[in-house]
Amino acid sequence: MNHLDRRSFITTAAASLPALSLAAAAKARPAARGMRGGAAGAAAGPVCISSGNGLPAVTKAMELLRQGSDPLDAVVEGVTIVEDDPSDNSVGFGGLPNEDGVVQLDSSVMHGPTHKAGAVGAIENIKNPARVALLVCRRTDHVIIVGEGAKRFALAHGFKEENLLTEESRRIWLRWKENLNPNDDWLDDDQRIGGRSDRRLQSMAEQLGLPFHYGTIHCSAVDANGDIGSVTTTSGLSYKIPGRIGDSPIIGAGNFCDNAVGAAGATGRGEAVIQSCGAFQAVQHMAAGDDPTAACLKVLRWIADHTRRRDLLNDRGEPNFNVVMYALRKDGMYGSACLRKMGRGAAFSVHDGTEARRMECTYLHE
Repeated sequence: MNHLDRRSFITTAAASLPALSLAAAAKARPAARGMRGGAAGAAAGPVCISSGNGLPAVTKAMELLRQGSDPLDAVVEGVTIVEDDPSDNSVGFGGLPNEDGVVQLDSSVMHGPTHKAGAVGAIENIKNPARVALLVCRRTDHVIIVGEGAKRFALAHGFKEENLLTEESRRIWLRWKENLNPNDDWLDDDQRIGGRSDRRLQSMAEQLGLPFHYGTIHCSAVDANGDIGSVTTTSGLSYKIPGRIGDSPIIGAGNFCDNAVGAAGATGRGEAVIQSCGAFQAVQHMAAGDDPTAACLKVLRWIADHTRRRDLLNDRGEPNFNVVMYALRKDGMYGSACLRKMGRGAAFSVHDGTEARRMECTYLHE
């Protein structure tokens, strides 16, 4: 054993305390109360986790991690595949538009080693908002750029301006427009207290046989060195009021990472995630010793406990909407949970170094 003087011993011991305390706390923490369904896991090497539509994203991210890419570059390139896919009308090209028929996209990224973040909100005619958010992170002193300014920033960096509304998405929007009724996102004078939720928008879409979603993909990765990167990107709430942004471009809401702890993200009702600082909460719960699934469930319980608008509750007093949380810890442990099972339940995607696969989320309510 090499001799260590007193100062060197103290410095070395102090540097190891965060990792030791995190591991010890995680081992001591009991299983999450009320956990139902689903699965979680852990892996020692590079790990990528994503939402249910993120199987191509985790596959690409893992490929790049094995080539030595930075984890943030890896996850951004992973979600770019989904942004480019016109058949996925929840993200990027072909995303469902706002009520004016315009596709507005949001995205945020966060880089663990530098604790820098970048985001764009309500950006139009730019297919890959995650790549633009990455440029905001790396080439500016800002965190978020929105609207016309975000588009001009992207064009200045060589992005191509293009119409993101595919013929399928246009057809869906026109049918929505033709059947507009009071079940939109606007509140009449007698409805401003209690309000009208996106659940009614969803009900109308279902009656018309049209798709409706919150439209998001999250992806986080930890590399072999324990460095973390995370991204969330979305076309947002279907048929939203123009200019609305959800949780995806907001650091601490739909996306957050701490290189000493882990990363978290969210999909689902963005307003609920914003009002709960969902991703930040999840990472803080992991820092306190919760495993990723337990951390996700704690955030969802907080959302359920703080949902008090009558139109957002079912007849049992539970939230009638869904939120899905995803969490990845620095040591490779991962997990996910959804607020409501809603039929077959939600799924998440993971690549733990052996294969890319979908797994069932734990859920809080049936």
